[in-house]
Amino acid sequence: MPELPEVTAIADFLDERMAGLPIRRVDVASLAVLKTADPPYTALVGRTVASVGRIGKYLVITTVGADDGEPLHLVIHLSRAGWVRWSENLSPTPPRPGGKGPIALRVHAGLPGEGFDVTEAGTQKRLAVWVVTDPLDVERIAGLGPDALALSRGELAQICAGSSARIKNLLTDQRIIAGIGNAYSDEILHRARLSPFATAKGLSDDQLDALHSAITEVLRDALARLEGPGGVATMKAEKRSGLQVHARTGLPCPVCGDTVAQVAFADRSFQYCPTCQTGGKKLADRRMSRLLK
Repeated sequence: MPELPEVTAIADFLDERMAGLPIRRVDVASLAVLKTADPPYTALVGRTVASVGRIGKYLVITTVGADDGEPLHLVIHLSRAGWVRWSENLSPTPPRPGGKGPIALRVHAGLPGEGFDVTEAGTQKRLAVWVVTDPLDVERIAGLGPDALALSRGELAQICAGSSARIKNLLTDQRIIAGIGNAYSDEILHRARLSPFATAKGLSDDQLDALHSAITEVLRDALARLEGPGGVATMKAEKRSGLQVHARTGLPCPVCGDTVAQVAFADRSFQYCPTCQTGGKKLADRRMSRLLK
């Protein structure tokens, strides 16, 4: 799932190529991804891209019209399996509506011939697109917690003090802290040497210090890795290259050498190092648990 670092990098990549240039055409291959109808997606055509940015894990493409009226925003949530595929030779043939391919949306923007496809792999289609005059019109954006990279130590302490949630759940709840998903929460907890099952309000001052530092360091380290010349085409590989425990079940922990362990649920899993995080204790398999749903 694209999280804060990837969405930031995608936004920066698109901003460099599209800002100041027009949207020439928008093709929708899957009407199911559109969550708004007014304004219609066709209203984007002919408008100029003012900027491309990020709110939480949402990509926000801001456009302006020739009349300098109110901006119009194309908001994209890539969900679990979505991605952006940039092309300098975008096919002029619209993707087949309702087809079985991965393309959900195609935007012709930037220099002539350029643009991007928004794709979604797999059978669970959760990718979502909105066209709105204000990003806060998207209910899920309006309900986001503070951005993970803007979170102060004091704000984090206040959030944790008022929550009896497992720290893993708290980090991935976008209504509490925006931008962190399953992968980077695993990495943050590993760096902070915290058990995923630790209770938020039970963290000591030292643990809160470690957690806040880990949030900042892990996300900024990931952003630095994603600044390479490969652009969006290499971001997935760059993300994997920096992971210490996530998706590394059975491999040695790079810090202590212990074997990375996993807790599996009905539709997801997370990874951790027993030595670094749980005092050597293996956490029970929770495949039937609803803890992380």
